Amino acid sequence: MTASSLPKHLDLAIVGSGPQALTLVTHLFQKRAKLRHRLRVFDASGTWLRRWQWQMQAQEIEHLRSPAVHHPHPNPYALRGFAENRPQELFPPYDLPGTNLFNDFCGEVIQRWNLAPCVYPGQVCRIIPVQPRRPRFQLVLQDGQSCLARRVVLATGGGVPRFPDWVQSLQGGYPPDRLVHGTRVDLSQANVQPGERILIVGGGLSSGHLALGVARRGAIATLLIRRSLQEKLFDADPGWLGPKYLKSFQAELDEFSRWQQIQDARNGGSMTPEVAFQLRRAARRGQVLLNEYCQIVHAQWQEKQWLVKCSDGSHLQADRIWCATGTTLDISQNPLMADVLATYPTKIIQGLPVLDTHLRLPGSQLFLMGGYAALQVGPVAPNLAGGRLACDRIVPAIVKPSIA
Repeated sequence: MTASSLPKHLDLAIVGSGPQALTLVTHLFQKRAKLRHRLRVFDASGTWLRRWQWQMQAQEIEHLRSPAVHHPHPNPYALRGFAENRPQELFPPYDLPGTNLFNDFCGEVIQRWNLAPCVYPGQVCRIIPVQPRRPRFQLVLQDGQSCLARRVVLATGGGVPRFPDWVQSLQGGYPPDRLVHGTRVDLSQANVQPGERILIVGGGLSSGHLALGVARRGAIATLLIRRSLQEKLFDADPGWLGPKYLKSFQAELDEFSRWQQIQDARNGGSMTPEVAFQLRRAARRGQVLLNEYCQIVHAQWQEKQWLVKCSDGSHLQADRIWCATGTTLDISQNPLMADVLATYPTKIIQGLPVLDTHLRLPGSQLFLMGGYAALQVGPVAPNLAGGRLACDRIVPAIVKPSIA
């Protein structure tokens, strides 16, 4: 199998080449090695983990938030074994793997399992259900090529960048690089100048990393958080990884109640105690200004700077604004799903689809991973651990004919 070849027919097409897609492929090959020749992973980059690695590098993230047992290899202890000679790259308190260590480990997994040829360099722009005799999905690529797949897994990760309401009501023009979403910021390319004033909106871990990156470059970061700075080791309690919380979650038949439990468990943006400590230390040095219980109510670009009015009555000036305000997941707004949802009408709760027990759109062979599977997998669905929980449901439906 060569990376350049696109078969006309596939047993399984996986859209996206991030950590969850990699987790799925290793788990599948462990159970059914011969699937290798009937499967392709589609990503414009043509390589594994390109976007994931870019995001980690762009925000200069030193280590992951997830402990060392969460990674794409089927053996939970494989990363610890890999790190035996690099113990200094496992960070306290729960052996959080350094970014370089994690990337090297994933590289080893890809090489050892010979997974590089699985990725086809193509951007899927449309998924069309085709139902002549047997249902299939036609995947249409950006370059006009297409192929038919018996089954599809959508593993494309995050949603659409979310901006605060005041951005929609901005009057007049402004240079596009002066107001950007945090997911678009690459600290190494942002050309941050000493003394520059950068206003960062948001209270999640990304805003903390960006503020510290700004401070390291001698600029002034002002962090606007709509409530107090929330400190949490993980973005959802570890009880959500097993029966402690999942048993009652799965027993809940009302999908809106499940959605509410997910919101309560993740509870908006939070920072690790370590990043919060670094921010407060930078604040004492005057490198970071922490504005809690504060939201922008009005902003205007005037004479090469932002003039900002906040909900607490204060006024701020800034050279740039970065909105680290998260993303929105709404399956009905995902362009890849338009034709699929028209053919397989699916109940949707606050943007999340109600899937069957194997994470398929009901009645179809289209599976979802990541945040879209949260109503079945729980609050950790977007995380590395959520990828493993999703595999526990998807893999049996692919390798066992009785379920398929």
